[in-house]
Amino acid sequence: MDKDELQRLRDKYGSLGGGDIFDPEFRKVADTIFSNGTRLAPYAGMPTFLTAPHRPIDPENPDFGDLQVAILGVPMDLGVTNRNGSRFGPRALRTIERIGPYNHVLKTAPVSDLRVADIGDVPFRSRFSLDLSHEDIEAHIARIRDAGVAPLSVGGDHSISLPILKALGKDRPVGMIHIDAHCDTSGGFDRTKFHHGGPFREAVLEGVLDPKRTIQIGIRGPAEYLWEFSYDSGMTVVHAEELTGLGIPAVIERARAVVGDGPTYVSFDIDSLDPAFAPGTGTPEIGGLTTREALELLRGLKGLNIVGGDVVEVAPQYDASTNTAQAGAQMLFEILSLMVFSPLIGNKQ
Repeated sequence: MDKDELQRLRDKYGSLGGGDIFDPEFRKVADTIFSNGTRLAPYAGMPTFLTAPHRPIDPENPDFGDLQVAILGVPMDLGVTNRNGSRFGPRALRTIERIGPYNHVLKTAPVSDLRVADIGDVPFRSRFSLDLSHEDIEAHIARIRDAGVAPLSVGGDHSISLPILKALGKDRPVGMIHIDAHCDTSGGFDRTKFHHGGPFREAVLEGVLDPKRTIQIGIRGPAEYLWEFSYDSGMTVVHAEELTGLGIPAVIERARAVVGDGPTYVSFDIDSLDPAFAPGTGTPEIGGLTTREALELLRGLKGLNIVGGDVVEVAPQYDASTNTAQAGAQMLFEILSLMVFSPLIGNKQ
C-alpha cells in the first residue's frame, strides 16, 4: 500500500469509534443506536419485536398515541390441522436479536424511520375456543385500524389472517400478496371452516379480500386438489416449481401488477421457506423458497400501498437451531421496512 494512502486512512479512521461514521446516510443510522461510544447489548433488556419500543395498550381504553405501525403478537394455534405449537411463535420472534436496525437494500432503518412499537399480544378470553379467539383478534385489530395505525401481526397459525382481514377490509376489500406453501383456500372440515387451511376462501366470501388483487407465491405439496377456489375466484397462483424458470424479478413484476396501487395486505407463512431453512413449522413442505429468494421477493414490493401484514406458523419447538425464528424475525423486519415506503403509512404525519 502507498505510504501516503496508509497515513491518510490512519489519520481519518485510526482513533474513531464504531458510531463515528462519515457517510451521512449511515451516520443517521448510527446516531440512533450509539450512545456514549457503545450500543445496547442485543442480549440485554426486555425482548420486543425487532427491539422496537414497548408500548402497553389497555384493550378497554386503548391509546395508540401517534403510532404509525403497531407490532403485536397473536399467540393462538387452535386452527392447525397438523402439528401445533405456533402459539409460541411470538415469544420466539421476540427473543431473536441482531435483526436490523438498517435495511441496506431498501435503505431504511424502519424502527427509527417509523413511529412503531411492540404493543404486546392480543388479549384472549379463552385458550380453548377458536371462535372466541377470532372474535378477539378482529376486535383488537379493529381498534388499531380505527386509530389510524397499521397492524403488523406475529402468529400463531394462519387462521389469524381471517379476523385481521375482516377488520382491515370492512369498508373496502384489500388485495393481498400471500407467500406460502399452501393456498389456504380449502373448505371446512371436522365441523369447522375456521382453520388455517381456509382463511382466504372465507375472507373472499366475507367480502373483505379481493381475489382479483390477490397473488399466492410458493405454492407446492400434495394439497393442490384443495385449492380450486383460488383459481375459480380469480386469484393468481405461482407455484414453487415455476420460480426457477420465471425468476424472482418476473414474479415481483407480476405481483405488483396484480395488486396495483390499491390497499394491500402482506401475509408471510414461514412454511413458504424450504424446511432446510425453516424446519420449525406445523406443515413443512420440501422444495420451497430459499431465504435469499424470500428477501428478494419482499424487497421488490417497495412502494406498494401496504396496510398491514403478518408472519405466521413459526413453531419453535420443532427447531433446535432457532433458524426458523431467525428467518421469521427477518421477514418481519422486511415487511416493516416496506411500510416505510407505503403511501398509506409512511406519509402519515
